[in-house]
Amino acid sequence: MKGDERTPESSGHFQTSKKEINGMWSMNNPKKLEDGVSTWPHISVHSHRFGGREFLFDKAEVGHVHTGGIVDIPFPRAVRDALLVEGLAEEHHWVPNSGWITFRMRGEKDLTHALWLLRLSYLRYALKTANAPQKLFAEESEQLHLSPQFKSLLEPFVPKTANHVVAEPLSV
Repeated sequence: MKGDERTPESSGHFQTSKKEINGMWSMNNPKKLEDGVSTWPHISVHSHRFGGREFLFDKAEVGHVHTGGIVDIPFPRAVRDALLVEGLAEEHHWVPNSGWITFRMRGEKDLTHALWLLRLSYLRYALKTANAPQKLFAEESEQLHLSPQFKSLLEPFVPKTANHVVAEPLSV
């Protein structure tokens, strides 16, 4: 896509492909998603108990992908509701009245959107451990093309102070 043609993912204009799933692409889909997500700091990839692969930020689940390209992601209820209203995700296929969403990858454009959704989930955890959470939030908001609505929904996850790791215990 050219610069001016890019539509922000959170604009509500994203539509999943309704084309028939290409069998070969569908088989490579979860692997491509895993390859992308596994490069993010603090992410580990594991087998999921219902098949597929799950992505953990330390011990918290960012989301998982099933073998056929169905992606399930947990969000706070307000974020989940906004994603549904904007048409950016579907209710979770097994637990629709939860904070979880489902997104079905059917093509390359869907892979890009699945990565966007997972990064949105990832951001909540990354902000908690960042040395400069406000800076990270600003950078990620711009990179993800977050709408003002999604920024306001994620702002509560930005710690008011930076997280500093103390290398040695303080002496009394």
